[in-house]
Amino acid sequence: MYTINIYLKLALIALCLVGGTILAFTSGFWYAFPFLLVGLLLLVSYILLGTIQSAAQMMQQMDFEACEKRLALTFKPEWLYVTNRAYYYLIKGSAKMQQNKSDEAEQWFAKAQNMKLPSDNERAMILIQMINIHIQKNKWTQATNTHRELKALNLTTDIFKDQIKMIDDAIKQQGKVKMMNTMDQRNMFRPGGKRRMPRMR
Repeated sequence: MYTINIYLKLALIALCLVGGTILAFTSGFWYAFPFLLVGLLLLVSYILLGTIQSAAQMMQQMDFEACEKRLALTFKPEWLYVTNRAYYYLIKGSAKMQQNKSDEAEQWFAKAQNMKLPSDNERAMILIQMINIHIQKNKWTQATNTHRELKALNLTTDIFKDQIKMIDDAIKQQGKVKMMNTMDQRNMFRPGGKRRMPRMR
């Protein structure tokens, strides 16, 4: 999809609106109307769409510093179209993850998770990141619950296949560890087990 450079877009907005206003006073409204219309359309698209598309491209290029700077050019994130607002939170969280700021990343992902997303594929992106954060923080209950949400999604792409397999393996491994710990605790007090209670004198 073609994207207008954000600086060029802002320059065009200023040129069309200011130039159109001047033209309206000097030559009449109908001469200025095309310029004002273009300026207003560009302004509305900037407010509703923000800089999400170009920031996402920078994210794909692994240029996280430039990505955050581009996101900062969004006028009002809370005014973004709902899908773009979700992507704003998702990209912001992903950038924080790359900076090892998991607490901040979790907050941004939580915001994205509460937004209306176009499909389960986008929702999977958020849940995978949330599971990774839970695993890093050793919050296995939250990781397991979020993992169940992920498995219930109707994904239409295999792009997450490897990531989901790694998560599946981690959850299964943790389940085995818990089972072994439970068995050890039972054997500790079981007659004939490896450990016995000391005799009372």
